[in-house]
Amino acid sequence: MDTNTSAPPRLTSLSHGGGCGCKIAPGVLDAILRSQPLFTPPAELLVGAETADDAAVYRLNDDQALIATTDFFMPIVDDAGDFGAIAATNAISDVYAMGGRPIMALAIVGMPLAVLPLSTIGAVLRGGQQVCARAGIPVAGGHSIDSVEPIYGLAVLGLAHPARIRRNRDARAGDVLILGKPLGVGILSAALKKDALDAGGYRLMLETTTRLNTPGPLLAERDDVHAMTDVTGFGLLGHTLEMCRGAGMTARIDVGAVPLLDGVRELAARGMVTGASGRNWASYGEKVAADGVDALTRTLLTDPQTSGGLLVSCAPQAAGAVLDILRAEGFAQAAVIGAFEPGPAQVRLR
Repeated sequence: MDTNTSAPPRLTSLSHGGGCGCKIAPGVLDAILRSQPLFTPPAELLVGAETADDAAVYRLNDDQALIATTDFFMPIVDDAGDFGAIAATNAISDVYAMGGRPIMALAIVGMPLAVLPLSTIGAVLRGGQQVCARAGIPVAGGHSIDSVEPIYGLAVLGLAHPARIRRNRDARAGDVLILGKPLGVGILSAALKKDALDAGGYRLMLETTTRLNTPGPLLAERDDVHAMTDVTGFGLLGHTLEMCRGAGMTARIDVGAVPLLDGVRELAARGMVTGASGRNWASYGEKVAADGVDALTRTLLTDPQTSGGLLVSCAPQAAGAVLDILRAEGFAQAAVIGAFEPGPAQVRLR
């Protein structure tokens, strides 16, 4: 039974950051990883840490590859069940982004037991379990600790045919770039933390962050879909740059074509932005040609997305079919936002 009888604190008040905005800034992460010892991976390891991809992939046999990923963060919302649901959706997305189908999850739980009632912690876990049920997978176990800040997420396993794995590095010159979900989750979360988000804005935030990226394996069945990732804490520009580095090409983004969640531009103009947006730009802004792009638009493109959309590189003639798949799965605002072209590993905005 719960021993804490006072009103529990807001979940977001217990964390210094929320959702994928908690991620270590790209430049800092690169510096940390560069200091790690190199090793020779086995031939069966099809995808490792070399290209900052969404998950590791290990070939089991000629017909099956195991996809393994983990993702967790601190509260982005105050409702415990919604927090669990958002975190679970975000974690499962990495399997979809590799072109795989999830098969099982393990829970990662860190909670301040002296501060939060057990009922709140239980609601977080139920929120995650409900999303896993929608994805058709069990939460088969996990690990928990007593921590200073609330933490929740999943380790997720999935399967795919080795030939259907979609890395973030295989974009080709001439490919178009398609974004599955509109941007703005970080801005909505900043407004929520400042008590400036209305009920409609919260519903919008919850709807987008709990929509599973189920089109991933359907898209991977197409030979003309060459590369995929999902947009999370590094923002649209950061994850596009990862694709550029992997492929050794330039990505051109048409700023006006990038879909945005309703109301986020206005909220950003009122200062409802996360600190992670600025850290993102400081980490990779030198690799973005942004002449003529105003600071507000730049903030939108670096906004950290929690459980963001798929970012798909495909042949131009496949764009219509890719959009049809995304929209049939419920991604009504999916849009072509740019293209890849020969050039240095950078993003050009226009």
